[in-house]
Amino acid sequence: MIILVTTVHVLVCVGLIIVVLLQTGKGADMGAAFGGGSSSTVFGSSGAGNFLTRLTTGMAVVFMLTSLTLGYFAGQRPSSSVFDRVDPAQTSPAPNPTSAAQAPAEKPVAAEAEPTTPPGQ
Repeated sequence: MIILVTTVHVLVCVGLIIVVLLQTGKGADMGAAFGGGSSSTVFGSSGAGNFLTRLTTGMAVVFMLTSLTLGYFAGQRPSSSVFDRVDPAQTSPAPNPTSAAQAPAEKPVAAEAEPTTPPGQ
């Protein structure tokens, strides 16, 4: 199901880019805005939408629906990590605490021991 929705989403994205690039912008008739003829598309209503406008609207609706569907599926998928797949038998063993206790302890080296004098002398 997710693969189907993703495929439709990618195809609609490419189609939407192509359809938008095929349309002429409103700036194409800017010369008519300065008195070069009658232009009802620059500032007035454009009337009924042509085929490319309706196709763009339909593709935008499908794009939004597939986007929301993919977002829903992404939230429903249980998250997993690489650490979830690690077998505990394959991990290295922890250091043995008894071997550290049996090791001889190093004596701290004193900087210089001062001679102690008995009190009262």
